[in-house]
Amino acid sequence: MAVFLLALSAACFLGLGFVLQQHAAQRAPRADLLHWRLLLDLLRMPEWLLGTGFMVIGLILSALALNQGEVSLVEPLLATNLIFAMALARVLTRQTLGRSGWAGVVLLALGVTVFIVAGRPTGGGPPASELRHWLVIGTVVGLTLLLVSFARRLPLFEEATLLALAAGLLYGLQDALTRTTTQRLDHQGLDSVLRSWQPYAVVAAGVVGLLLVQSAFEAAPLRMSLPALTAAQPISGIACAVGFLGDRLRVTPGALTWEVIGLIAIVIGVVVIGRHPALPGGTGDTGGSPEPVGPTDRPPEAATDDAPDAGHGTDTGTGDPSDTG
Repeated sequence: MAVFLLALSAACFLGLGFVLQQHAAQRAPRADLLHWRLLLDLLRMPEWLLGTGFMVIGLILSALALNQGEVSLVEPLLATNLIFAMALARVLTRQTLGRSGWAGVVLLALGVTVFIVAGRPTGGGPPASELRHWLVIGTVVGLTLLLVSFARRLPLFEEATLLALAAGLLYGLQDALTRTTTQRLDHQGLDSVLRSWQPYAVVAAGVVGLLLVQSAFEAAPLRMSLPALTAAQPISGIACAVGFLGDRLRVTPGALTWEVIGLIAIVIGVVVIGRHPALPGGTGDTGGSPEPVGPTDRPPEAATDDAPDAGHGTDTGTGDPSDTG
């Protein structure tokens, strides 16, 4: 029961944090996209700092949940962060939930329930070999790099989705490594943790993931990024947990069928909720009135690393022209 409460509490804080972060990131200079100076600009925004504070609390709670439960159990529960994001976004946009919103909520909740009941995640499996360990990590990192590289060639709206997918893969890997770190801390102490590479990999994955997420939030409305982030993270985390942490799921034909159905329901529910009008579609949904930027408009200064920061302090807007709020 403690694992469920910790994971759902973490999902709550993460969802609230994501909405506040995107609400601030959409006002950052477009030239900062995928540049480290984006984080420096966001640090000057109180709303983003509040959202980041919520996210940090969510990460701490998720680490506690991962310390007490298997990654393959905690990850589906963390996917419910989108429900809490929807709740806050609904307040900001004054949109009713409607049939599609409730359908997404029900699909997500049922998907989480079906996956956990069918899979019965347990730990204690045999440790993975060093080769398998690095093969899984290398696959996740390689897919992340491919997504980011491909995203840079796409229009901003599509780029936001791929950047969020890449961040979700990293966050899933981060969760798996967080469990490894907390287990080492419990059994071998702080000195052993500091002498291992996992905690530093956790920090690196978190920082790079943060840059990718904020760039996705800046590039397009929340509905273009948060569903992809929320769907990719549990899939990546479960794959890492089974791949090298020794997590085990039931593998009978019936159990596997229901596990796949549960994961599909989670993904569909996430997408349905993410596309709901209650999620901000840009500054136009929250009372702002900047000139919207079209989905195919990529500012030339965002395409090169040495572009001048002429856009600092200017709200370029990220509203979806088709979104009337």
